[in-house]
Amino acid sequence: MARIFWVEDQAHWIKKFSSVLQAGDFDENPNSLDIHNFAEAARQKIALSDKASPPDVALLDARMNGNDQAGFSVSSALRKKWPKIPIIYLSEHSGTEIERAALEQFSATDFIAKHQHNVEKVLCWRIRSVLRQAAIDTDLSATINTISSGELTIDLNNWNVYWKGVRLMNPNNAQRPLAPTPRKLLRELMLCSPRPLTALQIAERLEADRDKFSYASYRQHIKTLRRSFDAAEGGQGKFSELCDQGHGIVTFGDDGAYLWNPPPAAGK
Repeated sequence: MARIFWVEDQAHWIKKFSSVLQAGDFDENPNSLDIHNFAEAARQKIALSDKASPPDVALLDARMNGNDQAGFSVSSALRKKWPKIPIIYLSEHSGTEIERAALEQFSATDFIAKHQHNVEKVLCWRIRSVLRQAAIDTDLSATINTISSGELTIDLNNWNVYWKGVRLMNPNNAQRPLAPTPRKLLRELMLCSPRPLTALQIAERLEADRDKFSYASYRQHIKTLRRSFDAAEGGQGKFSELCDQGHGIVTFGDDGAYLWNPPPAAGK
């Protein structure tokens, strides 16, 4: 059974797609729809839901009740509660700034135009595809215990971080491991590379309190990471020099964002 969390403010669209979604053959079992007409109600339902029991997929309208940000506010709440949930936008505003923001800023899995030929079948195809990919990702995560980018590796079992085979340690005390927040922050930068992440986006991905996780906090964690990399390379500041040259942990734009850009391998 595919559990679909659906936010749509217009009754005629709900009527048009409800039967299609209920009858869609996504996993050979009947599907269930959790439908909300308002972003506020959807966010409240998310907040009260069990974190251990996420929907299989979220289907969101982008612009609701005259608010261009309504769908995005639901998307942010979903990502905070269930970071890996597939999110599909079903919208009348394809080819606009709304679609760009959904895909680039709010990590939408897919964006479907309501006004297109054969949209009912297209919707079912896309849902079936994202559910299949989610199942593949789940199987892979059960067997893969590390993630790597160039010469950087994170062991997901114990959260140890290795740079060129050397474990990153606390730059203020080489006998202690790197603190959890910088390690998790580095993981998110790796996973999103080459896309930069702002303090707000990092806070959402880490499920941190956005009022407490400021740009100043983000910058301090970045400084800690750079110093830890430097220490792993002998304490000569070589990694920080790489960052200044646009590799490693790179400052991006005017919005206080950072990105992970793997340094070139030695000799290249």
